Amino acid sequence: MSGVERPLTIAVAGAHSTGKTTFLARLAHELRHRDFEVATVADLGEHALRVGLPILFSHTYSSTLWIMARGISDEVATWPHIDVLLVDRPVPDALGYYLAALDYRGEPADEVALGHLRTLAAQHATHYDLIFRTTLDREIPLGTDKPRDNNARYRRLADHHVGHVLADLAIPHRLLPADGHDAAIAHATEFALHRLTGSGAGPAADPRERCAHP
Repeated sequence: MSGVERPLTIAVAGAHSTGKTTFLARLAHELRHRDFEVATVADLGEHALRVGLPILFSHTYSSTLWIMARGISDEVATWPHIDVLLVDRPVPDALGYYLAALDYRGEPADEVALGHLRTLAAQHATHYDLIFRTTLDREIPLGTDKPRDNNARYRRLADHHVGHVLADLAIPHRLLPADGHDAAIAHATEFALHRLTGSGAGPAADPRERCAHP
């Protein structure tokens, strides 16, 4: 967004246990090796649990709004201090998880509340320069390093609805398959070099790809 002073921002959305945190840790290492100041805004699911909010298939409007607002606050707090911000779950991701929870429970959405969340997600997404969306590989099991729901149906719904939100809100993004991390790290590093220093190969056009969910 022109006129707003902020760091280059790269985000990764997608279902749980699809490699987002591992990918961002590798990318942060690569960018720091290039002498960039890097910060990461982490997944807020565990924090939400600690303050007594439901997550995963129990998500509510309130828990979704809290995650979105807290994520925005955490992102903005880094802006004056760094070159590159990495975001584990951009704001539209939370909307996808909420829709997946409603779908899982068979509940209709409150259209007024949903419109509020959609507006917030769409407006804040303009602050992301590059978004990756992981693709679910059902052969890869859920991780054990965080509290996880092992419900395979909800995980599939989360993957679907996160992709749908990005497509529905016309938010450009690139797909990140489980076997595509090396190429994505190379792309993101070149993107950062080009945008921040003018070096690197640089894309001929906007490297973000609007990818409709399959």
